[in-house]
Amino acid sequence: MKNREFSLPPVPAVLLAIISVQCGAAIAKTLFPTIGAAGTASMRIGISALILLLAYRPNLKAITPQQWKIVIPYGLSLVAMNLIFYLAIEKIPIGLAVTLEFVGPLILAIAGSKRLVDYCWVMLAAIGILLIAPWTNDRLDPIGIICALLAGAFWSAYIVLGGKISKIMNDGDAVTTGMLFAAILVLPFGFLESGLNNLTPKLFGMGVALALLSSAIPFTLEMKALGKLPPRTFSILMSLEPAAASICAFIFLQENLNFYEILAVVCVIIASAGSTLTAKK
Repeated sequence: MKNREFSLPPVPAVLLAIISVQCGAAIAKTLFPTIGAAGTASMRIGISALILLLAYRPNLKAITPQQWKIVIPYGLSLVAMNLIFYLAIEKIPIGLAVTLEFVGPLILAIAGSKRLVDYCWVMLAAIGILLIAPWTNDRLDPIGIICALLAGAFWSAYIVLGGKISKIMNDGDAVTTGMLFAAILVLPFGFLESGLNNLTPKLFGMGVALALLSSAIPFTLEMKALGKLPPRTFSILMSLEPAAASICAFIFLQENLNFYEILAVVCVIIASAGSTLTAKK
């Protein structure tokens, strides 16, 4: 009798990947008071790089100059996206940070379009940002908002560079090499902030859990799902991330959103899913 490999259907796999990433973000935020945002980002990226290195074992000597020209910026965008996002959630609720970060890929998806419907999605996302903007002296830190938007810009760069590197390099090797380069870049920030100097076995164990939840598990689930789902369906499901982030932050961190902030999350989710549904390709 043959052993049957356990596998989830594609839609539950994507939803589980989304939940995994947002639970990882919640764990990351609990580490900030002890090792800081930069220390947490360093630990996550460093451990993720080790996991990927053991899994894929890329031959770095075989990488051509043409591949290095793309994989290095790919690693730069990866480290910037993660580090700046952690700086954002250090100052504002996770749900709002993910919502603002989603604006980057949304604009990228409809960039260059001249169709009225695409302008409508941009306007809806802009309304969401305006609802979050701290027009009064409330709990939202403007620096956190700026960091979340900047993380979204680097997310867009990561998507573009990932598409380019996938055409000239094996996916596993590309991700591993980019993550290794990102780890080399981010580790000094962790030590400069003195976060990694406070590392203990317990904190390291939490870092392993963070790396698994934020990188290894969702990456594996998404890769399996992408082989079975149409890209459009996958993108629509990913649009649920801001909602998942808000729910996970509420459960694990007791981060409550007010009515306008919830409305902002809904606006960006609708804009993201709508732009995918109406996309030409």
